[in-house]
Amino acid sequence: MNFIRFITGSIKLILHGTKAYYAWLFFLLVLIIWGGFGYAEQLKDGLITTNMRDSVSWAFYIGNFTFLVGVAAAAVMLVIPAYIYDWKPIKEIVIFGELLAVCAVIMCISFIVVDIGNPLRFWHMLPLLGTMNFPYSMLSWDFFFLLAYLIINLIVVIHLLYSIFYKKEYKKKLVLTLVFISIPMAVGIHTVTAFLYNALPARPFWNSALLAPRFLASAFCSGPAILLILFQILRKITKFEIKDEALWTIAELMVYAMFIYLFFTVTELFKEFYSGTEHLLYWKYLLFGIGDNKEIVFFSWSSISMGFVAFILFLIPKTRKKFVTMNIGAVLIYASVYTEKGIALIIPGFTPDVLGQIFVYTPSWTEIRTAAMIFSLGFLLFTFLVKVAIAIVFEDYNIDVLNKTKKI
Repeated sequence: MNFIRFITGSIKLILHGTKAYYAWLFFLLVLIIWGGFGYAEQLKDGLITTNMRDSVSWAFYIGNFTFLVGVAAAAVMLVIPAYIYDWKPIKEIVIFGELLAVCAVIMCISFIVVDIGNPLRFWHMLPLLGTMNFPYSMLSWDFFFLLAYLIINLIVVIHLLYSIFYKKEYKKKLVLTLVFISIPMAVGIHTVTAFLYNALPARPFWNSALLAPRFLASAFCSGPAILLILFQILRKITKFEIKDEALWTIAELMVYAMFIYLFFTVTELFKEFYSGTEHLLYWKYLLFGIGDNKEIVFFSWSSISMGFVAFILFLIPKTRKKFVTMNIGAVLIYASVYTEKGIALIIPGFTPDVLGQIFVYTPSWTEIRTAAMIFSLGFLLFTFLVKVAIAIVFEDYNIDVLNKTKKI
């Protein structure tokens, strides 16, 4: 009964807001409907409506999936200093990192569903119910880690909000235990995602032991970049308060992650170009193109340039602690990692194909609309969760307020 009242109170919060809040919801609903019609075409005619073919069988959907796994894993960037080192300025915002992780995992699973074609095939991904081909399938391992990570973050968030809603002390032992478990799980979800790629020996572009640590380093750049922008927006439009020191600490942690990511990338480039084997062909296609086929050269160098500029902006204390340059750096690193995961990672792995042919892939409108639907659904869910969290944590919306509202 108490939990039902907590849910009903949360629904009341979601249904009330300012004109800007309703305008944002309307915008997301329009995108969901627009994207939904695109996905309906895919359901009707099959994956032929996408531009994926035998030569490039993983593309825009899997690129978004890979990127969002990194965003979900990045919540650990806030968990470590908040709960392990008990650093006060950042502790109050950990819950939003957990909410972001929940929504990112749900979007990840959604991209898997649309990529497999017939959504009924997802039945085989469910533990105990379907045929997961566990433990031999890497995809089953990946889904297992994602599902476990989702459940852990959901329990932490619901327990914290539920306790505050009823003015109770949260169970610190339970929360800390789950938080400690979530740290290796966050590493695990992106590591297993990397194993999906480098476990394919026929794809030498991905067949590198550095792929997993590169994935993790890039994730610890892009995820906090989203939170940096989000926290500043919430601070302006709501009663949410966050100290500048907390934002600067997140930015400082991102510097270390960016340095490690750049170091791993340079190491990988040295190995490939110095050895000069036939596998260098894929890196040449990525960075310089092959003959007249230079379709992704612009995107690869754009990703590199944006990442390097962002690293410089975050490395220098003056620009890192100046909000204009910090925000520019956050946008650049987000765009850099998204471009790298969406184009510079997937396409060169398939190009040239096993027959030496170059298939030029660009996402179809069906893929773009379907992706817009999934991202809009994720943003909508995140909007609802953040609105509830702000009201309960920072605006003192609790069971007493709900009871007074009923009496009125």
